[in-house]
Amino acid sequence: MNMKHSFLATVAALALAMPAQAEVKIALDGPPDMEQSGTYVWAHTFGEYLKANGMDAVEFERNSLGEEAERLDQVSQGLLEISMSDAKSAGTLDGTIFGSMMPFFFENEDQLDTALTDGGMLERINAGTTPKGVRVLDLVFLGQASGIFTTKTPVRSFADFSNLRMRALDELQIQTFERWGAKGTIVSWSEVPNALQTGVAEGYLNPPFVPLVYGHTSFIKYFTDVKTSASVRIAIASEDWYQALSDEERAIVDAGAKLAHDANRSFVKQREQVFADLEEAGIEVIRLSDEERAKFRDASQPLYEAIEMPEGAFAAWQASISK
Repeated sequence: MNMKHSFLATVAALALAMPAQAEVKIALDGPPDMEQSGTYVWAHTFGEYLKANGMDAVEFERNSLGEEAERLDQVSQGLLEISMSDAKSAGTLDGTIFGSMMPFFFENEDQLDTALTDGGMLERINAGTTPKGVRVLDLVFLGQASGIFTTKTPVRSFADFSNLRMRALDELQIQTFERWGAKGTIVSWSEVPNALQTGVAEGYLNPPFVPLVYGHTSFIKYFTDVKTSASVRIAIASEDWYQALSDEERAIVDAGAKLAHDANRSFVKQREQVFADLEEAGIEVIRLSDEERAKFRDASQPLYEAIEMPEGAFAAWQASISK
């Protein structure tokens, strides 16, 4: 074999030995709906930016890579690069993130963003989660602030909420409903339609787009725009994967997360149309008076002490909104 052929053979062997760039798996948390889902706007914008800059990003349907707990484990172990996950899961690693969901704590979504960036709370959250293998790239808004959906009873006042039986996501939501005079029962999301249609639950607390996307408009009849808190989920990344990236790739990921954040926030600000969509689907939209909304807010204050956060975290959230 002459030198030229020997050189070409060596190059070919090296090329075969070098691993191809692995795909960046993005686990979705809901339907791929750019018109209704804020989390999909984030995920799709992020993935498209990565692809445009030479990284092979692939979207995976909700739960196709496992449910919430499984995906969190996969991310922490470096088996899954990106997951659109619930904040409750990340809270098992560091409860600081629970502060972002405190009812009526933030005046609006902009104030929460200020707390995360200028107030340093996203950095503080990551100080707790990254040693456990999970990087929080962003807190993502599903849509408009959460309100009360009901099947039979319109909630036009604080008193109207009394004695309802609501689907609860977790124990904290049960405590929230009890503070408002109602009862809660924990129901998995897959069982929610059956629970609402059989009367096991009479409603749920969610952002306004939810019944439109998940096909609940035939049995949900009322939406009370109480604006309890931002409807937050999180974009998490494997810390092992993130740190193993080259400087150039890490810069692409960071820039993609920033672009996705901006797209998500713009989407939420432009989605006032969702209320008209609800009414067109036969769901009455109820606007509370300031006085009635204040009753929900005042009843929620004791819940802040019930939220399990690390020592000093609540004080840090308080300080973050005063900056």
